[in-house]
Amino acid sequence: MSDKTRKIAVLTGDLVNSTGLGPEKVERAFRALEDCAEMQADWMDGQSLHFTRHRGDGWQVALAEPKYALRSALCFRAALRALGGEFDSYIGIAEGEVKGEIGPDLNDETSIAFATSGTLLEYAKKSELRFWHTNVSIKAGTEGTVKDGEMSALFVFADILSRDWTQIQAQTIFQFLPLKKPTQEEVGAQLKKSRQAIGKTLSSTRFTEVLYALRMIEASDHYA
Repeated sequence: MSDKTRKIAVLTGDLVNSTGLGPEKVERAFRALEDCAEMQADWMDGQSLHFTRHRGDGWQVALAEPKYALRSALCFRAALRALGGEFDSYIGIAEGEVKGEIGPDLNDETSIAFATSGTLLEYAKKSELRFWHTNVSIKAGTEGTVKDGEMSALFVFADILSRDWTQIQAQTIFQFLPLKKPTQEEVGAQLKKSRQAIGKTLSSTRFTEVLYALRMIEASDHYA
């Protein structure tokens, strides 16, 4: 087992209004979340996110590539909203360091990134925001990087922009979030819609600009 210290991002989520959804819809939501986590492993060079059901109707993942934390949060939201407008999740996102290997059950993890992510989730559940982010390993005064407060602000804007995605918008956006972006024609064939309809959805959600922002974040010195 490696004792190497490395940076990760931990996302801890809790379904919005899980009691109102009922058991059947909750299980649908968890299947969608787990499938989404498996898909994201491709972004991490095949490293599992260790999707874990967390505290009843909660869930947790660990990203081996923290630069994809915002893309990941949006992807999980899209996976849920694609099921219907009543589906969503609060998400606490903490970037930090972990030493050694991460086990398959994240409920057993105790490092500060995991604990902080859970704390941020509780903040989200008590506030008007559903995404809460921080970096627990950032060095104060570091120059040439996106500072923690600025990065966290991006999560706020992303939360606001994506909060009201309709089911059709989420189904479309979900197809464009993977790193290997498909063409509009390919997504249209997948969703049985015209290329024009796909383009209209992307335009109405400003998602082309969102993807551009995600690429800028992921290439920034913050993650060098």
